Amino acid sequence: MSWFAIFFFLSGLCSIVYELVWLRLAMAKFGVTTALVSIVLSVFMAGLGAGSWIAGRATRRYGDRIKFPVLRLYGVIELLVGMSALTVPLEFAWGSRWLERIAGAVSISSGSYYLMSGAWLALTLIPWCACMGATIPVAMFAIRRDARHESHRSFSFLYLANVIGAVAGASIAPALVEIYGFHGTLRTVAILNGLICVSALVLSLERTARTASTATASPAAANPAIVSTGGNAALFLLFTTGLTTMGMEVIWIRLYTFFIGPLVYSLAKILATYLAATFVGSKVYRIWSRHSQGSESRLVWVSLAFLGLLPLLTADVRLHLTSTARVILGVAPLAAVVGFLTPMLVDRWSGGDPDRAGRAYAVNVVGCIAGPLLAGFVLLPWFGESASMLLLVLPWFGMAMFGGRQREVGGLQTAATAGLLIASLTLFFFTRDYEARYPGAIILRDSTATVIAASSQDGNKQLFVNGVGMTALSPLTKMMAHFTLAHLARPPRNALIICFGMGTTFRSAMSWGIPVTAVELVPSVPKLFTYYHPDGGTLLASPQAHVVIDDGRRFLDRSAEKFDAIIIDPPPPTDAAGSSLLYSREFYMQIREHLTPGGILQQWLFLGDNEDKAAVTRALMDVFPYVTVYESMVAYSGLHYFASMSPIPQRNASELVARMPAGAIVDMMEWGPGANPLEQFNLMLDKKRSTAPLLALAPGTPALQDDRPINEYNRLRQMFPRLMSVNAPGH
Repeated sequence: MSWFAIFFFLSGLCSIVYELVWLRLAMAKFGVTTALVSIVLSVFMAGLGAGSWIAGRATRRYGDRIKFPVLRLYGVIELLVGMSALTVPLEFAWGSRWLERIAGAVSISSGSYYLMSGAWLALTLIPWCACMGATIPVAMFAIRRDARHESHRSFSFLYLANVIGAVAGASIAPALVEIYGFHGTLRTVAILNGLICVSALVLSLERTARTASTATASPAAANPAIVSTGGNAALFLLFTTGLTTMGMEVIWIRLYTFFIGPLVYSLAKILATYLAATFVGSKVYRIWSRHSQGSESRLVWVSLAFLGLLPLLTADVRLHLTSTARVILGVAPLAAVVGFLTPMLVDRWSGGDPDRAGRAYAVNVVGCIAGPLLAGFVLLPWFGESASMLLLVLPWFGMAMFGGRQREVGGLQTAATAGLLIASLTLFFFTRDYEARYPGAIILRDSTATVIAASSQDGNKQLFVNGVGMTALSPLTKMMAHFTLAHLARPPRNALIICFGMGTTFRSAMSWGIPVTAVELVPSVPKLFTYYHPDGGTLLASPQAHVVIDDGRRFLDRSAEKFDAIIIDPPPPTDAAGSSLLYSREFYMQIREHLTPGGILQQWLFLGDNEDKAAVTRALMDVFPYVTVYESMVAYSGLHYFASMSPIPQRNASELVARMPAGAIVDMMEWGPGANPLEQFNLMLDKKRSTAPLLALAPGTPALQDDRPINEYNRLRQMFPRLMSVNAPGH
């Protein structure tokens, strides 16, 4: 059995890495939208469920015909999983090119694009994920055919090893990506699948004689003690636990982003905490079930109601805790109890039967698919974080009265049950999340984020997305439009703005009297335009204004339009998860195809370390022959990159002002800081910088690419700057 533990530890590690990397590769090819992310995760889970169910049925129907060691079959399945590391990226690339060709021939609506990309993702991922899902039933079948092994709890044994492997995978994945990139990470973990395959085949040779002697007997004869217990109620509970916990994961991200930030490592912290606690709960179940023949207490079920709402307490802004403590204390207790209950329910319902275990696990997976969809697209937009959590734990309030299995209910247990319910409601009614920090603010929610429009103590209006400050009213966002448009070789005819924010850059571009398209990922953000700018309603009503809710790259994939100016203002911080897709060389190649001759790209880089600056500079210079850089007119605020396929005209302040419409000059001077238009432009012109010093900041750093998101994955170089500098790719 120790071999199975090793196999499933490595398999769990590989699977979680595949899931994380495939999700990111899909985002790069098909868009960074909530719907797309939901499609990828749902398809991944659907493949796991389908593979578990199909493999379980196959072992029941065809198991007697298998005369060779089942370990060989298991090894082949692991080899197929490893092959997916090489084929899935290729399939994503093929699908992306296919959609590009269609978009180049006909206009594709956003819904149609989702439909086609979703279909391609399903065709790509489901077969490979089904192989992952098939491993547990096949391994259970192998264990069941060996009379030396205890098989009625084999699911929980494999589940335990798989979960601790997933913990390891979630923990090391960011380091692997930082060192090897996404494709290199896939190839690295694929080697582990290959090792599992080889080890399983070698191990099967040693057991061939024994397997041959037992193959003629039915699997049931090898383990006559196998008995499944529990009716269909166990399946309902498996579905509900999956729905609750996975739905909670979506809410946890919104609750804790205010404290931990929107970084790759912050999201990994939540995932690793959840998986580690699940492992602890599963281990406790293994120990408990070895010594107990009874049933779990009703209190275990009612505790889910309380523990499901516990994150409301740990996310209370009045509580003084570190960000790590908030996540661990909020996430781990619920995950541990679910880690106890899930393998218990599957063991109880299957009794070691691979077919029944496959069906039970598939039902749990269906709940895991439904939970995020329900939370992300229904509960959060309509009810917010607190009420959504309460709605998700309502089944466990019911279980407090009718769920669980027990011999008798005493007064003490009844009192404890009532106490937990009262404590749960207390958490709901008396805790305060980060929204309480913004009294009088406008709060909007949608499937992507919770958006807050508020004013600081000095009266400056601010925009927050999931509690993270995005921007404030500032003249530098005006200059993104005016400085770019005034530098064009001819009068501008249109402009594209990626990332709407407060709408300041959009408003400034509109003052030039040209058609302006703005693309924003978060649906609620443009709805706040009139809060920041009183004339916003009039501007949005203009036939020249076009606001599109979409991912910037996905919009360009669907559009054949070309623009004189493309202005990109990525959301802070520079190392936010997914942000590299707006700085990468592949994105700039896409931008290049949508610029008119003489068109200019304005790329804003907010702060960032030396490697970030060098990587972005090199990515731009790899794609555009003409790149200039200006420091922001606001001190310590970042860099404006201007890139073009044609020489960028070098104009003085007088020439720039002369090219501006009167309305654009009025808009530019609305907030200063220059005393007049000439001084305003000179504040930018005086801060022109050469690209050579930026490259020299980190000469060994490669261009920022989709496969090498240097700005996001930076923990190793922060911890070991000298080591990572010496070993930097291309150094």
